[in-house]
Amino acid sequence: MSEFTTGLDYAKEQDRQDKLASFRKKFHIPKDKNGNDWLYFTGNSLGLQPKTTKDYVNQELKDWANLGVEGHFYAKNPWLNYHEYLTKSMANIVGAKPIEVVIMDTLTTNLHLLMVSFYRPTKTKFKILIESDAFPSDRYAVQTQLDFHGFDAKEGIIEWRPRSGEDLLNIEDLETILEEQGDEIALLLIGGVNYYTGQYLDLKRIAEIGHSKNCMVGIDLAHGAGNIQPELHNSGVDFAAWCTYKYLNSGPGSLAGLFVHEKHANNKELKRFAGWWSHNKSTRFNMRQPLDIIPGAEGWQLSNPPILSMAAIKASLDMFNEVGIDALRKKSVKLTSYFHFLITDLKNEKIRIITPSNPEERGCQLSIKVKNADKSLHDKLTRENIITDWREPGVIRCAPVPFYNSFQDVFKMVEKLKEVLDD
Repeated sequence: MSEFTTGLDYAKEQDRQDKLASFRKKFHIPKDKNGNDWLYFTGNSLGLQPKTTKDYVNQELKDWANLGVEGHFYAKNPWLNYHEYLTKSMANIVGAKPIEVVIMDTLTTNLHLLMVSFYRPTKTKFKILIESDAFPSDRYAVQTQLDFHGFDAKEGIIEWRPRSGEDLLNIEDLETILEEQGDEIALLLIGGVNYYTGQYLDLKRIAEIGHSKNCMVGIDLAHGAGNIQPELHNSGVDFAAWCTYKYLNSGPGSLAGLFVHEKHANNKELKRFAGWWSHNKSTRFNMRQPLDIIPGAEGWQLSNPPILSMAAIKASLDMFNEVGIDALRKKSVKLTSYFHFLITDLKNEKIRIITPSNPEERGCQLSIKVKNADKSLHDKLTRENIITDWREPGVIRCAPVPFYNSFQDVFKMVEKLKEVLDD
């Protein structure tokens, strides 16, 4: 028997009991022309802006105006070490040690920089395994890495596919691929949470499977960071990267995160592309010292970072510190399970949820596949001020984010979806 019931009164009661409900007021919720809040379900594409972000960014603008270059040393938050203010908070969110995490560059840039170090192909062991429906930027990054090393991408890319007639990946199939082709595979680069289905994969098992055949294992956590609890250190994966503008609410195109497992922290022999910020902090400003790589993830930095972007990230991470990822995940599981319950209760043959029904195998995203639908369905929802994300073929991606979505949001969205489908 389900723990949920239908009806608006139930949703209202859940919101009254929700210990995190007050955080909704700390975000800017887009509004329609009548001043009513949109039903915003695209935190999996771009998170909403915390109201404190403006103050955090303005502080750096003020210090720049008043101090100029001296802001590197005398700003309220001195810029020289600004990235260090973010490290512990981000490490807590992704389940890592501080030495394993740094905020830098952008997602695909970081993946390329990491592959410089962890994709070291030979003539016989050069292939890269990705999921068949990997996000395009991951596929393009892998393709061009193969090209750069002189390999044919058509031969070098191995795909982990769902079984015929299914939508989700099966871990046993990954084991079979590695058993049969592991001696030819140099790297696994897998999306920890698939952008299309919302499936959350077992990172620890993936690492074990890859390492059993002496493959390096990397994870794209674009749809995972701030959503699920990946426990990167305990998973044993070699590296990971993620953006911060989705569930981490840092603003469009903001800086990304990078993880390198502690087991690689002091290996200065790892090949990499380096820059000024990769170098030993104590002698960095001597300017004429030979390259001395910083231990840990910081050793993959290149340049001094954009402070205004980091200020926006700090505003969001301070909110995560206040709430805690455990509490957010707990609400997320309940909110998304309620969403799943209401969609299922519609008993509409036109729709099917392709995201796993098990909360342990998904984040807060539900991918709703609509039979014979095109983007006009998404457009109808948009005209009702319901902001979702359309992905071909035929899927509406909806993410009730625990920071700012309510149970009433979910109830109203499902009611409108029902109307649109019956139209």
